[in-house]
Amino acid sequence: MTTLKHSPLSLAAAAILLGSVSTAFADNSSKELNLYSSRHYDTDERLYTDFTEATGIQINRIEGNADELIARMRAEGANSPADILLTVDTSRLERAKDSGVLQSIESPILEARIPANLQDSDNQWFGFSQRARIIFYDKNDVQDPPMDYISLADPKYKGMVCHRSSSNAYSQTLLAAVIENHGAEAAKTWAEGVVANFARDPEGGDTDQLRGIVSGQCDISIANTYYFARALRLDVEGVSADIDQIGWVFPAQDAEGAHMNLSGGGVAAHAPNKDNAIAFLEYLVSDQAQQYFSAGNDEFPAVPGVALSESVAKLGTFKADDVDLSAVAKNIPEAQKIFNQVGWK
Repeated sequence: MTTLKHSPLSLAAAAILLGSVSTAFADNSSKELNLYSSRHYDTDERLYTDFTEATGIQINRIEGNADELIARMRAEGANSPADILLTVDTSRLERAKDSGVLQSIESPILEARIPANLQDSDNQWFGFSQRARIIFYDKNDVQDPPMDYISLADPKYKGMVCHRSSSNAYSQTLLAAVIENHGAEAAKTWAEGVVANFARDPEGGDTDQLRGIVSGQCDISIANTYYFARALRLDVEGVSADIDQIGWVFPAQDAEGAHMNLSGGGVAAHAPNKDNAIAFLEYLVSDQAQQYFSAGNDEFPAVPGVALSESVAKLGTFKADDVDLSAVAKNIPEAQKIFNQVGWK
């Protein structure tokens, strides 16, 4: 089953999808956009070139680590040339908001296209693509995989679980979601149980968790779906050749649903080209751009009803957790505290 539904479009949203973005900014005296981005995907190049072709607005990019970009924007203050910050994971989007480097904006297009739980309550950041963070397992060794996140702490999985470190944003946001859905006390008990079930100390990225299953270092792991979908579409060393060995579970289908990570962005607090910045964010929710997030980087579109790429569609339909990610982000400090308490390295 799927929880995605079509949202009604405003007239403005309909217009941009028909290509009027190019005429709306034809007389704009500023023809540039300064983009600070921590998205490191070469496939995003298509998003930038298509926007420039449609509007004549040239994109100047500065790419780097999210925390470094946020710190740079704070240091630059009112003199910052940044118009937009793009980054990955709700925790970093909320960190940017808390650091004062974003501003609230009004956009009927963004409001109409993006579900309310995928945008900041103050309209300072918006999600543009999603990744489900799900459970993967060795089909040869695991006959009864955990069907939800809480079950990862079951003692029967002792010595079987691989996971990323507590310093990773994906780890922090997942625990923050467990806090939001189940409470802090239950979340701490869960984290203690998962640590007790580790097959090895936390290490590596999501692809390394999948490689751990193939190599036999662990039987169960958690990773974002786009890493696995990429290995279905391309030759990923240590995964693709043995990918039939890996099974997957969309967790908590009888409860809150699968946890979703966001990639998103917002308009910089002192954006010198604010109109162009809003136009770019509105372009990112067009069907064209949303389909490219899926086809180019194996992600789920944020806009309901947009067609999935073949690699993503192979994962099947599922119920996504529709918890307010703005609320989840506020639990990040508590999540880090719990990690420290339970010894999750």
